[in-house]
Amino acid sequence: MYWEPENECMERDELAQLQLERLEATLNRVYLNVPFYRKKFDELKIDIDGIRSVEEIRQLPFTTKNDLRDNYPYGLFAVPLREVVRIHASSGTTGMSTVVGYTRNDLKTWSNLVARVLTAGGITKDDVVQIAFGYGLFTGGFGIHYGAEKIGASVIPISSGNTSRQIKIMQDFKTTALICTPSYALLIADTIREMNINTSSLSLKYGLFGAEPWSESMRREIEQKLKIVATDNYGLSEVMGPGVAGECLERNGLHINEDHFLVEIINPETLEPAKPGEVGELVITTLTKEAFPVIRFRTRDLTRVISEPCPCGRKFRRMNRVMGRTDDMLIIKGVNVFPSQIEAVLFDIEGTEPHYQIIVERKGALDSVKVLVEASESIFFDEMKKQNELIELIKRRLAAELGIGVDVRLVEKKTLERSEGKAKRVVDMRKL
Repeated sequence: MYWEPENECMERDELAQLQLERLEATLNRVYLNVPFYRKKFDELKIDIDGIRSVEEIRQLPFTTKNDLRDNYPYGLFAVPLREVVRIHASSGTTGMSTVVGYTRNDLKTWSNLVARVLTAGGITKDDVVQIAFGYGLFTGGFGIHYGAEKIGASVIPISSGNTSRQIKIMQDFKTTALICTPSYALLIADTIREMNINTSSLSLKYGLFGAEPWSESMRREIEQKLKIVATDNYGLSEVMGPGVAGECLERNGLHINEDHFLVEIINPETLEPAKPGEVGELVITTLTKEAFPVIRFRTRDLTRVISEPCPCGRKFRRMNRVMGRTDDMLIIKGVNVFPSQIEAVLFDIEGTEPHYQIIVERKGALDSVKVLVEASESIFFDEMKKQNELIELIKRRLAAELGIGVDVRLVEKKTLERSEGKAKRVVDMRKL
């Protein structure tokens, strides 16, 4: 099932030519209209008219989140503000917000690309779509909303929060598709169980989840608890929002909308191209954005590109689900540790709940990791020996996966804070 089969199934040589034409147009747009890029290109003596293939994009400088912040709010816009009909921004929790703008054409493009992702995930005009992403400056809610309306689905713009009301709406409105963060989907599933509602009585069939890294184990947990087919989708505010890539029902990698985004995978340390199939940092160049084009934007997200054909028939390359971020990666005793690795281990151990928190501390010159794991109620009513056995099992499994030893503490159910948006998995107590 495709939304735009003529584009999604385009032959690779035709796609390469389209990408080059759109890249040339984008480079001309930013050189003429964005002083930041013109200055960078001139300093590096880059002749944009000399770019004759998409591979030559490597000659161009990277754009970072700091560049966006330094040009706050409108310094990187490529059109006058009177042509911008929508403005979104990041939360700014780690510094100055990054501000992005959209022309009317950008909004049409965005709606179409989200419609592609939703269609690939099983959504049709016959579905009732409950959007539990936050609405507002965050791009997730509105991005998904307009894509779902484009398909012709019935949209419930409930936003995030008020979980018991979310479930009541699901029951009364016969919701067939839930769209939110995976961690919030788990909270909804747990609340349904606590309310003694039979999941089979709901009309849910599909779940499309994104905005935070999640593991295959977490997918299985969500699917089992909500009795749905769960797919992953990817986007980021600085590039467009949701609609950059999404899984089809094969659920084996996210199809990148390559006719609108040129992607590279680089080694985040050397900044050189990663080897084919190697995990590295995702870098994205927009090919059709009018208001806010970005050139070689370093996403900080770690993934790899899958070039093998997908049985679904789409010709776009796929990317693995994001395994973590370079700025979320913890370096403990010289070893790279990602929260997603810890999550995958915990989800496969019976007796633990799908909620955890990683505490990182520095004792003297050494870093230490403590993992707080919610245990099922039966564990706390069991003898101390059983609790110790579970702790030792978790420690062994984590040591085997991470290559370092970590401390493990069991905590009672509902001890750890629940999130209605992106889950906060890591608390870094180090003074670095």
